[in-house]
Amino acid sequence: MDRTPSRRVVITGRGVVSPLGIDSSAMLSALRAGQSGIEPFTQVPQGVLSVDHGAEATEFTGDISNYGPLDKSLQRTIRKGSKVMCREIEMGVAVAQLALHDAQLSEDKRDPERVGVVYGCDYIMSLPEEFSAGILKCMDAEGNFDFDKWGGEGRPQVNPLWLLKYLPNMPASHIAIYNNLRGPNNSITVREASGGAALGEAVSTIERGHADALIVGATGSRIHPLRTLHASLQEKLAADTEDPAKMSRPFDVSRDGSVVGEGAAAIMCESLEHAQARGATILGEVVGFSSSAVGAGAGDDFLRQAVRNVLKGALGKADPKSIGHIHAHGLGTVQGDRDEAQAIADVFGPPSEQPPVTTAKGHFGNLGAGGSMVEIVASLDALGGELFPILNCENLDPACPINACVKSGVPAGDEFISVNVTPQGQASAVRIRRFVA
Repeated sequence: MDRTPSRRVVITGRGVVSPLGIDSSAMLSALRAGQSGIEPFTQVPQGVLSVDHGAEATEFTGDISNYGPLDKSLQRTIRKGSKVMCREIEMGVAVAQLALHDAQLSEDKRDPERVGVVYGCDYIMSLPEEFSAGILKCMDAEGNFDFDKWGGEGRPQVNPLWLLKYLPNMPASHIAIYNNLRGPNNSITVREASGGAALGEAVSTIERGHADALIVGATGSRIHPLRTLHASLQEKLAADTEDPAKMSRPFDVSRDGSVVGEGAAAIMCESLEHAQARGATILGEVVGFSSSAVGAGAGDDFLRQAVRNVLKGALGKADPKSIGHIHAHGLGTVQGDRDEAQAIADVFGPPSEQPPVTTAKGHFGNLGAGGSMVEIVASLDALGGELFPILNCENLDPACPINACVKSGVPAGDEFISVNVTPQGQASAVRIRRFVA
């Protein structure tokens, strides 16, 4: 078994569902054009929570056409399986199918024992409607809930398969079953850091010879009746503005919080030998990754420490000047952006010495676990071309010492680092470059 750590891992396909479309090229064009995906809620009641706007992936309807070209048999299988898939899982499966198609890794070109799935996901919350029929069975004439009735009368009204719709390991499970992928299968659940952590796990798995190819993705949503409620109670969300497109303002001095969103993305990772043997088009190469967890007990700057750790780890021994751009987490919160910016300065020096720094969150806010992989795909597609500026960063906060990309025409370079961090101090970063034979 090849355990050579120098075994190269390349990217041969990608798929995306985002508030800016369900095509990666269209998403990149929208990012470069400064378009925003933040609009009034349609999935969450308005006038109830502290905000009425978010970034919904409106082009994703769950229709089988969203999954890309599929043979009739697989179409029927996925339609049937959708009965036990919530929206987050549907998005996750869809981008995996899109990535497989983009990579042209058809069934006749893969050994099912050597191809697997590594997926990032957050905890998924059930929709209240799952329990409404059972709750009604336990209500008396005055509208009071009688818990004693739940076991005998209420619970039988709940679909016995309801839990399968919300388990965070189900995206990887469905993808493997639908495509007969019997290789390594893993699920990573570390909130916004999930995508980068999943990619790091996938690279390690391929490097040590346990797989030839892995579908690596992440899916998430913060737009949900209960999830959005939790976010509004536990986090600092940006206030509604007259123009919703102005709500998310990463690194701007006027920023006041994050914006909730939803999305998913997946990439096809292969060993270089496997990709070349089948004549695959190579989009990029993963050349560095890192993860870290620094809790609040480490001090007030624990987020800064976590981001600094993963930036150093992903950079490794590479020349910092080789980095074409940094895709920052850029959440839009006062403390989060400040700590991240200071971590970037710790590793790369003052703004004058840094590569350009951007983030897509100004366009579509925080997509939860799916955001990290959506952002990786955006930067991957930008390599060798023009970088997308930070939307709404009109007055860079002096407390954020970064080389902020705030105008068009800035080169994306041939290599980037993408970083994400959770409010609890879990962080991941990946370094990807254009492929050089």
